[in-house]
Amino acid sequence: MKKPYEFEIKARYAGLRMSERKVADIYLSWDKDFEELSLATLAEKAGVSQPSVMRFVKAMGFDGFKEFKYAILKARGEQEAIGEDEKNSAGFPPPLVYGYAISEGDSLEEMPGRIISQAISCLGDTLKQISSEKIQKAAEMICSARQIAVYYVENSASVAQDLVTKLLYLGFNCMMYSDIYLQEISASNLREGDLAIGISHSGSSKSTVDAIRQARKSGASVLCLTNQEDALIGKWADLLLCTENRQMLYGNAIFSRISEIAVVDMIYVGVILSDYKNIRNGWIGAAGLFESMDMRIRKSKDKVSENL
Repeated sequence: MKKPYEFEIKARYAGLRMSERKVADIYLSWDKDFEELSLATLAEKAGVSQPSVMRFVKAMGFDGFKEFKYAILKARGEQEAIGEDEKNSAGFPPPLVYGYAISEGDSLEEMPGRIISQAISCLGDTLKQISSEKIQKAAEMICSARQIAVYYVENSASVAQDLVTKLLYLGFNCMMYSDIYLQEISASNLREGDLAIGISHSGSSKSTVDAIRQARKSGASVLCLTNQEDALIGKWADLLLCTENRQMLYGNAIFSRISEIAVVDMIYVGVILSDYKNIRNGWIGAAGLFESMDMRIRKSKDKVSENL
């Protein structure tokens, strides 16, 4: 069963102080009765002071610890009062199964729920890792870039294509490279004022890492999207966006795409909000251009029809 206010805590996690994160971690891993939860206990188990616990409580929107605990007990009571079937219909996910392996004995009927639960878990972990400050920084790097080169390999193609499509739609000069030879040429030709974006779930894909290293050497700014905070690719990154920061089997990497696509959407909206007026004007201009092109195509079709 999910902890009361688990989503809210994960949503604010990236913006918490280190001491407050420790308190959040203890709460999220709490496996005892919530009646036993106290200010002193949280402080002791988290290895922080009681004022740090109070700062965490206030960061969650509560005036004091008593109010926080009362809200938790009330929410847990409401959860327990709902039957398992009603939970699912009310939007509560079924019990999570982390890092599961598919076997012959698995039930097909249970699989959709397990997959959705895994996806929810991944997105929740990503929410803890990505702060609004990081998204703002990523947006600023993109908006100030003369040109943007995106490097990726294999399974990162869907994420790279989604990012490049969105940036091209907004009018940015953007290219993507998966071929090792083209990556090397592109990265070598980047200069100061350009932006290189590396996308690698493991953070250690050789050709992507090599391209990012060369791009940094050429003077370009570097933004990387990966799953590990200590990933090799981060060594050359000006900004590292980490989706989950947990090790997953290759087969489970399919779920990482959900988190990475979510981060791409965050960046996309961040770019729009950071330069809304100019981007909106660009949309209006593009709409007029497409309308004009559509009119010319229709006229050409009409002429062909008349000649026939």
